[in-house]
Amino acid sequence: MPDRPQSDVVSRAVEIFVSHAYGADRPISVRSQLATLGTWKGEFYRCPVLAPDFNKPPRRYTIRLGNRHYPHMKLAIEQTPDDKAFIFRVDTHDRHCCPAPDSAEYKPFLELMEQNQKLAQEIESAWAAQNLPTFKSHLLSDLAKRQQS
Repeated sequence: MPDRPQSDVVSRAVEIFVSHAYGADRPISVRSQLATLGTWKGEFYRCPVLAPDFNKPPRRYTIRLGNRHYPHMKLAIEQTPDDKAFIFRVDTHDRHCCPAPDSAEYKPFLELMEQNQKLAQEIESAWAAQNLPTFKSHLLSDLAKRQQS
């Protein structure tokens, strides 16, 4: 199993996510999670804010931070497909519940999904700019290694 990101790296990723998702106006639920994460004294990845998947050991952890328009967006810390590293990814968490096309909620929900996707790309670009590992940076690194071989 690869090393999981250190707590300070996760904290940087969380701060970037929250800054883009909310700016300075963070809801109490997010402030509470940030406080818990920042004051946790036990083993970092056992903090109740971090939800592990059901693998043993976990391959993915999530923090449901939401955004201004949608409370279910998550920051994910997950293993790469080649199992060599962990990366950060934004899980928009909106693809599984789209209303039926003939529903009055369909068009507004599509607009919400589009907003979420734009925000996810913005956050992941900001992570990459801060040299935090993302899926895209992992792919680019892997491609570079393959071209050198």
